[in-house]
This record gives sequence, structure tokens and C-alpha cells, in this order.
Amino acid sequence: MDKLQALRAFVEVTESGGFSSAARKLELATSSVTRSVDALEEALGTALLNRTTRLVTLSDAGKTYYLRAKRILEDIAEADAAVTDRGDEPSGPLRVSVPVEFARQCISPHLGAFLSRYPKLDLDITLTDTVSDLVSERIDLAIRLGTPPPDASMISRHIGNFKRYVVASHVYLSEFGTPVAPEELTAHQSLRFSYGAGRQVWMFCKDGVQSEVVVTGRLKTNNSDILREAALNGAGVALLPNWLVASDVQSGRLTRLFEGYEVNPNNARSAVTALYLPNQRGSRRISAFIELVAGAANLR
Repeated sequence: MDKLQALRAFVEVTESGGFSSAARKLELATSSVTRSVDALEEALGTALLNRTTRLVTLSDAGKTYYLRAKRILEDIAEADAAVTDRGDEPSGPLRVSVPVEFARQCISPHLGAFLSRYPKLDLDITLTDTVSDLVSERIDLAIRLGTPPPDASMISRHIGNFKRYVVASHVYLSEFGTPVAPEELTAHQSLRFSYGAGRQVWMFCKDGVQSEVVVTGRLKTNNSDILREAALNGAGVALLPNWLVASDVQSGRLTRLFEGYEVNPNNARSAVTALYLPNQRGSRRISAFIELVAGAANLR
């Protein structure tokens, strides 16, 4: 028995839900896939799959074995990629974690061209606004907004910076007035991103002079696009990244306030950072995706 082929056959049958569909994906005869799984079960002395004429499901033993077999195949693929990925062309699997709206607005429009440019690269993107654990979640590269805290176990690479705009709709400003100085925000409804349970401060900097304004409002959320929609619909004043609202400002749907100031929430920095493990240093896959991010978000 070819153990590696048997593992691939078993995993593919599990994920495809049947022997015929697995055989098509593996480009093998159905009988060959069946023999591989049969031989694997015989060698283990237990049934890994429950089979009927219409359905294939995992047995209790199969559930445990599937997770281990899947991990083994992923490790082999990563080992192969670690060698081949040092060549001229990025190749192999790349698992990436990217903030939700940043991925949707900046990354997704460019994925077609990216995959066409690198035909040997297999991309797996997880969208999340939480901090991913690269080791336990088996993430090759995490893109973070802001400057992450120092971590000696990670390589931290600064990709570039973006700007944050204070914006509001014409409807809101017509009804409640247009603030001309940052301190006037205390009299307005501020649409706030959830940075924690404490008070929220917007930091303003102009000509080297820094000031802070404690902002309040009836809406707080951990999703920046909800804040954008609320601002567009006249709910208040929002502090949002330029990559999210630049087109709204250009079209007049939103008005940018305090254009002469650099603005950030609390002590957050407007940086885009890449994090990856030291064993990924020199990876062409990592470099290619970082290049995509820098170009897509105009961070060069």
C-alpha cells in the first residue's frame, strides 16, 4: 500500500462526500481510490468510513483519523513549498489573515490579477478583525492595521501608512452644524469603533501640536463599514480610513472635516503591518502578497 496515496484518497473522499467525486479530483479511477481506502482501513484494523449506496460519512475512528491525516498532508505540502518557494516564482499554499473591510475594499478587486500572475500559488484568505494566532491557526501571513505590540517570536514588517478622515454627511451637517475645530466634536454624535470599554479619544495633530478630544455617541461597533453606512445616512461624525471613504468624499456623499489635521483614535497608528513567523523569512509567497497589499492600498 502507498500510504501517502491512501491518505490523500481518504481525505479527498471525506471532503468530497463520495468515491466518484474524489476520484475525479484526484484524476484516478474510482476503483483505485476505493482500493486505497480499503487497504488503509485493513491496515488500521478499523472502519474509517460508513458507506451506503447513497452516502459516505466518517465513523468515530474516521473523525479522529481525518484530522490527523489532513494535518499530515498539509505539513507535507508546506515542506514542499518551503523548498520550492525560494525560487524565482511564488508557489505552494499561502494562508493569509486580513481585516474584513480592508480585504473587501482593497484586496478583493485585485485577486484575479494576482492569481493569474502567480499560477503556482494557492491562496487561502481568512477575513477577521480579531488578532489571529499564527501558530495555532496555521496562518502564514497576517495583515494588521496599526502597529502590533512587539513580539520576539514574529517578524513584523511595516508595509505602509494610510490616513484617517473625520467625515459626516451633508444631511447631518445641515441639521447639526459643521464643526470647525476638533474640540467642537464634544457637541456632536460621534460614530465610534469599538476599541474597548473605556473612554474613546480622537487624537489630532497639526504643525507638531497634538491635542485630544473625548468623543461620545450612541453608536459603537467593531465593523468600520457599519460606521460608514451610518455616516452616509446622517447618524453622526465618523473617523474612518481613507481607503474606505475616499470615493465617498470625492463624490460628495461625505464631507471631510479638519483636513489640516492628522487624526487617529486613542494611541492607534495608521500603519499597515505584515506579521509572519521567522521560518517564513525569504518566502516568495509572503513577499508577493505583501507587494499586492502595498499596491492595492496605495501604501508604497
